[in-house]
Amino acid sequence: MADRWMLRGVEYGNCICNWGCPCQFGAPSTHGHCQALVTGHIEEGTFNETKLDGLDWALLLSWPGEIAQGNGKQQAIIEERADPDQREALRKILHGESTTPGATHFFVYNSTMSTVLDTLYAPIDLSIDVDGRTANVKIGDLVESVGAPIISAFTGDPVRSRINLPDGFEYTFAEMGNGNTKARAGIELDFEDSYGQFNVLHMNQDGVIR
Repeated sequence: MADRWMLRGVEYGNCICNWGCPCQFGAPSTHGHCQALVTGHIEEGTFNETKLDGLDWALLLSWPGEIAQGNGKQQAIIEERADPDQREALRKILHGESTTPGATHFFVYNSTMSTVLDTLYAPIDLSIDVDGRTANVKIGDLVESVGAPIISAFTGDPVRSRINLPDGFEYTFAEMGNGNTKARAGIELDFEDSYGQFNVLHMNQDGVIR
């Protein structure tokens, strides 16, 4: 594997599982199948000599059963202002290419796919506040998603919960929240008040940088 890359930025994910997402602990998913949106902003990034600073990306993901059972479908969306070299670099990263086997969530996702749809290029309007547990995503007429803190049913105040995975392949710490997503691309998504995740994304071809 000759390619070398690095991403540092923030990431927001929303899947159909209940808050906390059993998958984070190796347990069966809430509904016996998985659908998700994962999106991120690159504050600093490189792929060999190509700079990726400032670019946004998204993945639409769907599995008919548990993720480990495979047969999934995936579609990447890359910010349309990326130039040809940046587009190819991000395509490789998001599809788990040029990556040590099993080292990143991008690789793991791709290893479970039977269908990888053509990458889309579209305007992405994205904001993510990890500490605030908020996110807003608008990708043309393809994707809309909102992330927010979980609100206590007892006090009405925002609740802060975190997951710490010292050896995780996506993050070390992730803030928990609530998400709502609609997508009308090659994969259609529609879920409300489900698992939201907000985390720093800092990794390279060999995995999470801690």
